[in-house]
Amino acid sequence: MKFSLFVILLAASALPAPAANVIFIHPDGAGVSHWQAARFLWAGPDGELNWDRLPNVAVYRGHMKDALTATSNGGATTHAYGIKVPAATFGTDGTSTERPTAASGKSGSLMHEAIERGIKVGVVNSGSVIEPGTACFLASVAKRDDYAGITTQIVESGADVILSGGEEWFLPEGKAGRHAASGKRTDGLDLIAAARAKGYSVVYDAAELAAVPAGTKKLLGIFAAEDTFNDMGEAEMAALKLPPYKPFAPGLAEMTSAALKILAPGPFLLVVEEEGADNFGNANNAAGTLEALRRADEAFGVARGFVEKNPETLLITAADSSAGNMDVIGLDSSPEKLAIAKNQRDRNGAPYSPGPDGKPFVSRPDRFGQKHLFVITWGTLLDASGGIVVRGAGKNADAIRGSFDNTRIYSLMRETLLGQDP
Repeated sequence: MKFSLFVILLAASALPAPAANVIFIHPDGAGVSHWQAARFLWAGPDGELNWDRLPNVAVYRGHMKDALTATSNGGATTHAYGIKVPAATFGTDGTSTERPTAASGKSGSLMHEAIERGIKVGVVNSGSVIEPGTACFLASVAKRDDYAGITTQIVESGADVILSGGEEWFLPEGKAGRHAASGKRTDGLDLIAAARAKGYSVVYDAAELAAVPAGTKKLLGIFAAEDTFNDMGEAEMAALKLPPYKPFAPGLAEMTSAALKILAPGPFLLVVEEEGADNFGNANNAAGTLEALRRADEAFGVARGFVEKNPETLLITAADSSAGNMDVIGLDSSPEKLAIAKNQRDRNGAPYSPGPDGKPFVSRPDRFGQKHLFVITWGTLLDASGGIVVRGAGKNADAIRGSFDNTRIYSLMRETLLGQDP
């Protein structure tokens, strides 16, 4: 029996799309105003960051089950499972300490489901391994401060790539590591030894990461005792004469590139988080926040390059809140603006941050060659809800439009990763 071309094409169109790759980059705490400031400083008012070059944009709606402003752990749990959860949860639904049922009806996160299906997965974080933006995809605990339990579950998860800080939670008390003077585990476990027994290659700094041989199957990178950045406010950082980031640790772009080399060609799920933007923002550290955003943008550049060469890849990004409610005040010669620059405080008492040298930040030139002065303004030491967007590129990214609920991050990633129609 002969089938017409129309019938063949109709049958083909009914088949699910093939499985593809997903890269989710979470610049924690980075709202639109954060990226505006980063653009002024690093690219200029008329320039473009890699973040700007992601063509698909939607407004992010990030409320929790019991709160309008997301927590890092609650927001990450929603991204990982596609369900609304209480703000205090960490990889659970708030009713038990077990993995919840995801929006798909499956028990476990999208990353758990991928591992069960034999799909490669990786997590990359500039902060400690226990940071929820990545950890909630692999760990479920009753309390966010169960750092030992979180780290154990991540190592035991079977993830192909784990790159972060947090050596203190891999080692037992009294045992020194490459970065930590002593581990903090009270259960006696040495998770680095356990990871090696599971077949992981272990690296500790940027040089060792760059030297990872081709063909490596499983990689654990531990790049600091805690975070790869110096998590503190501007005054303390200046007093100690510390840079925002630890020089021996790889940046987010280097970690992302290393992860892609192991996970490609795919299919794979890679979740990447720049934690510094959130921690520095919550400390109202403008220089640290802007450096964190620069590093996040470099990671976007790596991911964009991968998508260009591998179009069967979805690159999606969103924060879950705005750390410090950061914004920009451009300075001019008006008396009020000059007073801002001098007094570093608004008439309503809101603090301003100049550059590290105590002078206003200076933008890169605009299209006319003009540089502009600005300061950073802060609304809070907490997280705020406003000004978050979802952006994307590559496969199925055209679904990123309009108003985009935080639960939709999960569903779009799952539809792409497992080859279902968005």
